[in-house]
Amino acid sequence: MTETGRLSFKEMCARFDVTPRTLRYYEYIELLAPEKEGRARFYGSREVARMTLILRGRRFGFSLEEIRQWLLSYRQKGTRPQLEEFLGMADRQLGELERQRAELDATIADLKALRATTVAELGKLD
Repeated sequence: MTETGRLSFKEMCARFDVTPRTLRYYEYIELLAPEKEGRARFYGSREVARMTLILRGRRFGFSLEEIRQWLLSYRQKGTRPQLEEFLGMADRQLGELERQRAELDATIADLKALRATTVAELGKLD
């Protein structure tokens, strides 16, 4: 951070390894609200924390709208409802990830079986 405790637009992009387009989009959909001085944007500790949560949420598979609503719930309802809402989101996403993992495990097993059959067929051709 700069000596004022704020990151410039360029520093924010570099710190989180995101494109300028991504950062502008997050601002457009009201995930971030940087301070503006003329055309310059500056990001304080609140925005840095929000960006950390946004990127973590994306990594977990949450949609930007889910993340936006979750972040908004703190301001509207407070800490406890926000944490309870997160538990519901986490439970739903864990179920989805487990379903995807089961699907992936089945696909891997099928591919291994087909590969083994192919190896056996190749052995018969010799």
